Amino acid sequence: MARFDAAAATTAYLAGLTPAQHARAQAYTQGGHWLLLWGALVGVAVAWLVLRSGILVRLRDAVQRNGPRPWLTALVVLAVDALVEPALALPWSAYSGWWREAVYGQTNRAFLGWLSQWGLSTAIGAVLSVMVLSVLYALIRRAPRSWWAWGGLVVAGAFLLVLIALPVFIQPLFNTYRAAPPGPTRDAVVALARASGVPSDRIFVFNGSKQSNRYTANVAGLGATVRISMSDVMFAKGADIAEVRAVVGHEIGHYVTGQAWRLAVEFGLLAAAGFFLLDRLYPVVRSWTGATALGDLADPAGFPVISMTLTVLLLLATPIYASLSRMDEAEADRYSLAHANEPDGLSRALVKSIEYRAATPSALEETLFYDHPSVGWRIRQAMDWKAAHPAPAN
Repeated sequence: MARFDAAAATTAYLAGLTPAQHARAQAYTQGGHWLLLWGALVGVAVAWLVLRSGILVRLRDAVQRNGPRPWLTALVVLAVDALVEPALALPWSAYSGWWREAVYGQTNRAFLGWLSQWGLSTAIGAVLSVMVLSVLYALIRRAPRSWWAWGGLVVAGAFLLVLIALPVFIQPLFNTYRAAPPGPTRDAVVALARASGVPSDRIFVFNGSKQSNRYTANVAGLGATVRISMSDVMFAKGADIAEVRAVVGHEIGHYVTGQAWRLAVEFGLLAAAGFFLLDRLYPVVRSWTGATALGDLADPAGFPVISMTLTVLLLLATPIYASLSRMDEAEADRYSLAHANEPDGLSRALVKSIEYRAATPSALEETLFYDHPSVGWRIRQAMDWKAAHPAPAN
């Protein structure tokens, strides 16, 4: 019996798409890398415009006309900024989030549909950001030397709270979730969930095609709010039971291996590091902008300076986040292979994701930008698993 050739099997899977399809995927993916830079430049420009307009300074002065009101000042100033900055950046958001996606066939959504959901996500983001930032400003006032460390804890806690609330309060605002219909597919997911110790009574199919044509599923929530959800795009693209088991096994892997808790720690540490740098850089950036009406870091009217600084820091941190994410994704793949044991199902699903994530980037490109391991690498890992775990002879 001939030995299974993992390299040849990987090549065969990648050859399932034409050279033109691979080239289109590469253009889309590499264009997305440039969007990171241009998006950061737009963010800095928008914050600078808000700063130069003086609107936040006037709001601060109006609120404090009858005396210091630090909490109210922060709430009012941050709420206005959280609405004004996204509004100014709307043309860019429309280009990057809708027009470009439509050109590359990643969405069929009409512009007005995209715009309505942009408005909803902007409103939700404004509420969440104002809440978190108000707490951070309170920390700056009360613990000016160590606020950055406490701020990391706030970010970690906020991440976990959002994760808990996501499937119950946020996701249903954007999509319709229906219980997966009875049948072999649901039975396969239920069996996999039970074997993994994940609640098996909350399995849904949602209309992900409303936003995107991407083949996806997720395990959202934490503790009592956990649920398994599969996008209708999976089934529109012909997902069979092996693919469903592989993809859901991957998503279950994210949950079962405790990645949510690890992400909270990672985000908290990265936030603390960013806040530490912000604490040192704020006076420098404020001086560069010539904003003489601003106070120290505790002045909410100076938030555009914070926004500009953090935007640049987040851009520079892209390789760090991407590397941490790739490790989590590789771990979830290993969990899927070990527990779903569907290397071909996983490979077929991965091929369907090449259109928005080029399959074979250079090592440098993958290190700097990819938040998932490359599809070529992931398929090879699946084929190596298959070679090492041959199916028993009938």
